Amino acid sequence: MPATQVVFFKAADESVPVIKFLDQQKQSRVKAKCIALIKLLAQEGYELKRPRTDTLRGGIRELRTEIRNTNYRLLYFFHGQNCVIISHGIIKEDAVPDQEIDKAIENKNLYISDPDKYSYHEVEQYYEQTT
Repeated sequence: MPATQVVFFKAADESVPVIKFLDQQKQSRVKAKCIALIKLLAQEGYELKRPRTDTLRGGIRELRTEIRNTNYRLLYFFHGQNCVIISHGIIKEDAVPDQEIDKAIENKNLYISDPDKYSYHEVEQYYEQTT
C-alpha cells in the first residue's frame, strides 16, 4: 500500500484546529503520542484498525490514544484512496459527542467543496517544530 498523504484541515479564518488542539496540551507526552499516531496513519492508511482507530459516522473516523485515563481523539476522514484529512482533536469521557462528529462532517463538506482553500499541507514542518 502506498503511503497516505496527511493534510490538516484549515478553517476559513486560516486557523488549523488540530494544531490548536495539540498546542494546548500541557503534557508534551500527549502531543508526542498524537503525532506518532498521525505518522502511523500515514504509513498504514486504510489498513490501520482498532484499537488505534475506529469508525464514527458520516465517513468520520477517530485516531485513539489514552494517557493517564484521559481519552484523546483526533477526528479525520479520507479523501480518495491515499489522502487523510485530520479535522480536529478532542478529549472525551464516554462516546465522542455528536456535536464533535457534526463539526468534523462540516469540515469534511467544506474541504470537499474547495480542497486547496481548506488544506494545511505543512504537516512535516509542524512535526519538526514540535520535536
